[in-house]
Amino acid sequence: MKRTIATIAALASCLALNASAQTSAAADAATPAASAPAGPTKIAVIVFQQAVAQTNDFQRRYADLQKKFDPKRQQIQTLNTEIASLQKELQAQSATLSDAQRATKAKQLDDKQKELKRTGEDAQGDFQQDMQQTFATVAGKVAETVDSYAKEHGYTLVLDGGNQQVPVVLYASQSTDITKAVIDAYNTKSGIPAPERPAGASAPSAPVPQGTTPRPSTTHKAPAAH
Repeated sequence: MKRTIATIAALASCLALNASAQTSAAADAATPAASAPAGPTKIAVIVFQQAVAQTNDFQRRYADLQKKFDPKRQQIQTLNTEIASLQKELQAQSATLSDAQRATKAKQLDDKQKELKRTGEDAQGDFQQDMQQTFATVAGKVAETVDSYAKEHGYTLVLDGGNQQVPVVLYASQSTDITKAVIDAYNTKSGIPAPERPAGASAPSAPVPQGTTPRPSTTHKAPAAH
């Protein structure tokens, strides 16, 4: 069950980005189209989900979320230990226990297993909900950074190279990848330092939600909008 909570981290999504994308799209529609820029089209690629997950903001929020659920993980671990102990007792004392004693221990074991299942499911649901909200909150702000960064550096189109359902990028040179640049720009703008880590410890790998993520419309504007 401890593994169940860890698995949920990899399933977090950013469905709340739909509202952000729709709002941005509406704003773009209300703005008169600018003249197409002179010169060649400048295109960049970003792995949007990775950019969100690697910001200091998200890393710190994720670390706080892990701390929040530590008591629940401890509770689940304790229940697992108690269940294993009861199972061993039943096996070791099966021949010497009376029918009544055996029935009592069997009921205790069943109650503990039901409690473990209920606790695990509740923790899984709560963790998933908090992860979705955490990711969506940071993703909305990263989308704004992508928009401002693209305008500042003269990009006419930004593609999401991390889309796993539709491969929109078949080839891109390393020089077109602005993922790291956007992460740095976001960290600088937010002013949030990286989470503190023990000496010699490597940076934790925060989960990047799997599946197709609705990409911010700000990264897919037609060239004429810039």
